[in-house]
Amino acid sequence: MRVTTELWVSSIVRRAFAGGGFAAVERRGAAEAGAVMILRRDRLGEVRLYAPAPQASYDEARPQERLFTEILRTADEAAAAGRIEREVRFDPDLWVVELEVGEEAFGELVALTTP
Repeated sequence: MRVTTELWVSSIVRRAFAGGGFAAVERRGAAEAGAVMILRRDRLGEVRLYAPAPQASYDEARPQERLFTEILRTADEAAAAGRIEREVRFDPDLWVVELEVGEEAFGELVALTTP
């Protein structure tokens, strides 16, 4: 059984703070099943945006874990904001979570896959 998006996001935020990082919910979507995008900033000002991985990335029909894939890497905040805005127009139930954590902590919080 998959947990609700609201519970999953709450867990990510708490785990980020527990590990000494920062997390914020930039946009709240549908509590039960909204999609999540993750905005990650590093200390050098680079912004990375992660979106849910395509269904073809999963090995099973009903996966237990949420997978993400990097869709944007830039130093331009406006480009990241524009991409998020386009996604919100397409899916108004979208969540946006911002994370400022180290590479190792990010790997523990978010499962990544290549497109």
